[in-house]
Amino acid sequence: MPALSDGDLAAKLAQVAGNILLEVRGSGLFAGKALGKAGDQIANEFLVNALREQRPEDGLLSEEEKDNALRLAKERVWIVDPVDGTREYGDARADWAVHVGLAVNGVAALGAVALPGVGAVLRSDQPGVVPPAPERLRMVVSRSRPAREATGVAEAIGAELVEMGSAGAKAMAILRGEADVYLHSGGQYEWDNCAPAAVAVGWGLHASRIDGSPLVYNRHDPYLPDLLICRSEHADMILSEVRAFL
Repeated sequence: MPALSDGDLAAKLAQVAGNILLEVRGSGLFAGKALGKAGDQIANEFLVNALREQRPEDGLLSEEEKDNALRLAKERVWIVDPVDGTREYGDARADWAVHVGLAVNGVAALGAVALPGVGAVLRSDQPGVVPPAPERLRMVVSRSRPAREATGVAEAIGAELVEMGSAGAKAMAILRGEADVYLHSGGQYEWDNCAPAAVAVGWGLHASRIDGSPLVYNRHDPYLPDLLICRSEHADMILSEVRAFL
């Protein structure tokens, strides 16, 4: 079998992991938190083993895998989240995702985000056309704990709040024409946003920290607490408004 490109590998891994997760959920053998735990473990085993087989020289960082400091010496590091939105997955909702990202020299260079609940895989190397924004912008926020900065900026710019589950689902909602701004400050890790940020940038969107600084990956501490993804033409306005809350 010919070797897969990085883009094809990321997309295939995200899609297959998503299919596995749907099978696990459809089995009826798990429910609620037990379903989320089983899904995380099974999808992680598939992703980690596949990446070690297909890209043995690259580093790896997964939410569900014990961290290995050897990744810090690697230029190329795969950053994955087997189930982004475990609660939504366990509740049989559609707003969860599988993240497969590749950071090169600290930059989210490539990624694929699977949305198994809607049968979609969005990838950074095959961008589509982002639908135009409506007159009143829509900002996606957490269903359970909307960030103070997000609600404050939404009020300042007159944006409508749209509640949604996982980080991947929120970011991809912009690409899918369901939202326009994703502003998060409640705490994330590299696996929460590497793949979504790569896909967003590949589709021509803006992705940064909420102070406008770059997103940097493969650090010793993978904590990366805040994120802004939006259309490029809205970035300056949103970054200006969020400064009042920093």
